[in-house]
Amino acid sequence: MKKAIWFLVICLWAGPFVNAQVDLHNTGILFLSNSTDTLYINGNCTNTSTAALTNGGRFYVKQNLINDQASMTAGTGTLYLNGTSAQTVSGTQTFKTYNFFSNNAAGITLNNNLSVAGIHTFSSGLITTSATPNYMIFEAGSSYTGSGDARHVNGWVKKIGSTNFIFPVGNATYERTIALTNLTAAGEFNIRHNGWVTPNRTSLYNPLVLVDSSEYWTINKISGSAAQVAMNWDNSKVRFPNLMVTDIRVAYYDGIFWRSIGGSATGNSLTTGSITSNSVSVFNTNFTFGSVSYVLPLKIISFTAGRINDYTKINWTIGNELNVDRYELQRSEDGINFYSITIQSPYNRSGTEFYSYNDSKILKGTAYYRLKINNISTQVIYSNIISVSANSSSKDLYVVTNPVDASIEIYAAASVKGMYKYTIANTDGQVMQSGMLEIKYGGVQSIKLKPVFAPGAYILVVKNKENKLQKTIIKK
Repeated sequence: MKKAIWFLVICLWAGPFVNAQVDLHNTGILFLSNSTDTLYINGNCTNTSTAALTNGGRFYVKQNLINDQASMTAGTGTLYLNGTSAQTVSGTQTFKTYNFFSNNAAGITLNNNLSVAGIHTFSSGLITTSATPNYMIFEAGSSYTGSGDARHVNGWVKKIGSTNFIFPVGNATYERTIALTNLTAAGEFNIRHNGWVTPNRTSLYNPLVLVDSSEYWTINKISGSAAQVAMNWDNSKVRFPNLMVTDIRVAYYDGIFWRSIGGSATGNSLTTGSITSNSVSVFNTNFTFGSVSYVLPLKIISFTAGRINDYTKINWTIGNELNVDRYELQRSEDGINFYSITIQSPYNRSGTEFYSYNDSKILKGTAYYRLKINNISTQVIYSNIISVSANSSSKDLYVVTNPVDASIEIYAAASVKGMYKYTIANTDGQVMQSGMLEIKYGGVQSIKLKPVFAPGAYILVVKNKENKLQKTIIKK
């Protein structure tokens, strides 16, 4: 018995024509035999349960695609969904194609599975999967190209096979990919991106102290074994917490707690970076970024200036220093218009750091100083404004070096000889050390510090009836 094969040929002639909607309702055999065979459908395409569609050529659909054909084969051709208004893929059976070209700026919604065995080219528009869920399926050996913020899958992506794969998922505004690598066996995994609020983020298992609150991914394993999870962050797209990169981990939710599955991150928490987890076999849950430490906000512990002989010495102390791009010390003669006098690079060791600069410019009247802190994220922080006057500092009694270590060195001229009482208090006013200092001759005098002083800022007062020195000192 001979099998009937229907060939449908549509010819487009140059010149005036009427662009009418033409639907195709296939109940029989529709066969595009080779790569030069082309079928344009300007309306909807319905492939019924009695149909046998084989695409070995180029199959264009301008509107909706409905498939009820069971046991459909992918063929060797390309499906083009290139409408100008929103399109849907629906039906009761997965529509299978070898190559797929998605080119619809208005978007394509999958109310049915769409399977690609070859290459999916993202040309224009988002692909949104239904909440049923339905899937954008990449078969074993398949791949894709051209994805981006305006061209990705907003919903579920299924990958079959054993090779590394980056899932082109996102939140409909930004593409936020995630990858599975080093699979130990062939498997089937479903992944989607979720935002904007991570659930259960206060349920943490040691050593995690926090998880990213802004985004997470769901990874379901249908079959297979273990794999590594590779994630990336981009602070310009989705807010990422200010973390020590060395303390970032991949975290998964076990139903009660967020747990660490390790990993070593690279990059910068204020810009971009990535991390790959240790091998994991626990799936069917949510994954996000975790951290084993907090990063506290940068703090200007002190910012001081004083005249020493013919120059002004400016000191500043920074706490929780991390992700600073540069320090810009600025000066002004009127307290309004500031200009840069030096730029210093930070240490970025997340601890307390000490900096100083000697301004040798001639001081006439009063000079004003402020510190401009430029973070890597382009955020700018300014210190308070401090001032120094030409007669604001005594040349007869002053602190020689600041910050200090085990002792405070004070220069005293011979003209200020005498007995002085001194106190050293913390910034809350608590006196940490006090005593008497006898200046018998001109030169450098030393006050040895007791072991009670932790690194930080303190107020030194040295005075008698005739003279007084008051200075903020920084203990290293």
